[in-house]
Amino acid sequence: MTGALAGLRIVEFAGIGPGPFCGMMLADHGAEVIRIDRPAGKRGGVGMMGGKDVLARSRTSIALDLKSPEGVAVARKLCASADGIIEGFRPSVMERLGLGPEALHADNPKLVYGRMTGWGQDGPYAQAAGHDINYIALSGALFHYGRDGEKPTPPINMVADFGGGGMLLAFGMVSALLSVARGGEGQVVDAAMTDGSALLMSMIWGMRNAGRWSDNRGTNLLDTGAHFYDTYECSDGEFISIGSIEPQFYAELRRIAGLAEDRDFDAQMNPAAWPALKGRLTDLFKSKTRSEWCALMEHTDVCFAPVLSMAEAPDHPHNLARGTFVEVGGDFQPAPAPRMSGTPSAVPSPEKLAGTDSDAVLASIGFGPDDITRLRDSGAVG
Repeated sequence: MTGALAGLRIVEFAGIGPGPFCGMMLADHGAEVIRIDRPAGKRGGVGMMGGKDVLARSRTSIALDLKSPEGVAVARKLCASADGIIEGFRPSVMERLGLGPEALHADNPKLVYGRMTGWGQDGPYAQAAGHDINYIALSGALFHYGRDGEKPTPPINMVADFGGGGMLLAFGMVSALLSVARGGEGQVVDAAMTDGSALLMSMIWGMRNAGRWSDNRGTNLLDTGAHFYDTYECSDGEFISIGSIEPQFYAELRRIAGLAEDRDFDAQMNPAAWPALKGRLTDLFKSKTRSEWCALMEHTDVCFAPVLSMAEAPDHPHNLARGTFVEVGGDFQPAPAPRMSGTPSAVPSPEKLAGTDSDAVLASIGFGPDDITRLRDSGAVG
């Protein structure tokens, strides 16, 4: 393994969304991530995307029946060999399985126990089902995504599942693992997507506290209220993005767009003028194709970029130069990030089907051939 986390072993109890994203980030940076999958024939026993799940890349897979006492015993032994675990069940499910923090810390006091939930391990909503849209609704984030006069619009599931969930769990795991490396004991990382999505709004809270952000959705500096921070349709039906906030960047926008002498555009920071100026820019940008605007504004200080689809993004010259996307198993997917100068990440490997590495994982924690045959015959291992 290569990467900054090489030498660490993480056990991931298979789930969907934010838990696997955390496991992917750790694996991308060199950790050995062993995913405990359900055996084939059990619900979720085979990857939902038929071997094309990007979130499941670069893993080792063992298939265990956690409803079997023998399967639980294997999982417990595996966790005893690990530096950390990741689980995304509802609160108390792992405790009922006999795999809660108290049990696993008794076996391995240095274990970092990562818990990924929507609502957190406690609180009135803790046992309720939910999804990204619900978590960002409760945290105060969703209210602010949308245009003036329109209903809140969820930004796919980027904010709770991945930014406020999986990425913060990865940060918590690495922080706790660093604490252990410095002589500390293992601990529980309680990563709740409501907490995380609230945290991602920190700058907006600061602006609101300073009187610079209104609860009137779609009328603020960064929520499409301002004419200089929005997307615009071009004559060919494609879109561009403009983010000319700072005065020097706004001046560059005006210069290239032919608006330098138009005194109406002097009122950059007057919200009362924004709707009319946005109308002017809407008409202006519809006068040329996206390619024509790219020829004028790319590589300038306008703060400009074309709005690319997933089909287009891998082929853009900047993304090609950076290697932002990689081809894995014949399909494009995002490359590991961030970049490390001294401990670069390896090229990801494709998702494996459940149980591909069961025998090898069992052997690594002391099970012999006869033990493995017995566990397979009992159905505890798939």
